[in-house]
Amino acid sequence: MSEMVREYPMARTCPFDPPAEQTENGPVSKVRIETGATAWLVTGYQEQREALVDPRLSSDFRREGYPSRITTQARTRSFISMDNPEHQRQRRMLIKYFTVKRIESMRPAIQKVVDNLLDEMLDGSGSADLVSQFALPLPSLVICDLLGVPYADHDFFQRCSSVQLTMSAPMADREAARDALNGYLLSLVESAVDNPGDDLIGDLVVNQVRPGHLTAGEVADMCSLLLIAGHETTANMIALGTLALLRHPDQLAELRESDDRALMASAVEELLRYLTIVHQGLRRVAVEDIEIGGAQVAAGDGVIISADAGNRAPDAFDGDPDELDIHRSARHHVAFGFGIHQCLGQALARLELDIAYSTLFRRVPTLAVDASLDEIDFKDDMFVYGVRALPVTWNTEADR
Repeated sequence: MSEMVREYPMARTCPFDPPAEQTENGPVSKVRIETGATAWLVTGYQEQREALVDPRLSSDFRREGYPSRITTQARTRSFISMDNPEHQRQRRMLIKYFTVKRIESMRPAIQKVVDNLLDEMLDGSGSADLVSQFALPLPSLVICDLLGVPYADHDFFQRCSSVQLTMSAPMADREAARDALNGYLLSLVESAVDNPGDDLIGDLVVNQVRPGHLTAGEVADMCSLLLIAGHETTANMIALGTLALLRHPDQLAELRESDDRALMASAVEELLRYLTIVHQGLRRVAVEDIEIGGAQVAAGDGVIISADAGNRAPDAFDGDPDELDIHRSARHHVAFGFGIHQCLGQALARLELDIAYSTLFRRVPTLAVDASLDEIDFKDDMFVYGVRALPVTWNTEADR
């Protein structure tokens, strides 16, 4: 294994590919992170899956040695930063809202949201920003309805989310945005104590806060995670996935002309693998001495699991993993993580992407990007990758 310690995160050389430099020192190597500390970078697919189910690796950022991106720790945490049994206890409180059966029952409602957004977009001049007019409002409307958050406040919570997810933002600004969003959600939770709605916040108040299982503040922390993850990730996947498909016109034409829902489902999985928008690594700290891919990881060592690199591993996927192939069997990707912390909302994300892509390309067959790749502003400085805007055009006579 090379003794060279590289800086992490590393820069992309292509907007659709993870940094090739990540894997140059093998599936497990030492890197120097944002704070100046060192950590183990895991890029091998099999090594990642083994690490993500190993209870000797902790998600708790309060532990000594956790490879934090910042030198100060957040004052609040949700179940994503907890280990079992605490993690499992809180996650179980939410599972019923995210089962495959329940999410599938939302299909007609999500389809209506998509249709309404496209009606508004297509009623314009034949050009639009796909992010602000379609990709961002779709998951925001859906998660607001699920949680019980007024969509009328979307400008506020989208701004707070964006600041928190911007790595280059001053820490004071990120903490202020976090506190503002948590305060806002706490007020919704406290209002629901006296008048619970038929939504996730109301359910948590009735079944968890009133009996004393959770505090109102813990529910607010939980809902902050769900709100941010529930709209930021899917919004970025809709826009970036659209851009990727438009750059592969033969595959897009096949999708548009096919009535096979399995093909669209396959395309969604492949886009999730190919793009892997959570691109800053899944971070853990060893609580015991362990071995990962032949590397001796000591208790207290930080570990970063680079899902974007794992999802391009040649030994894990058929064909050339650096190419987009909507026919590839890719559902075993790690874009949603793996193990106990695997994304709770993955069924919802899959459904939203399925409906968004299929409806968009069916209704707007002449859709085209109205900018060169160099003119598109990619979110290299954010924890969730994507594009800040995607200018598109279409033939107003042909599409509606």
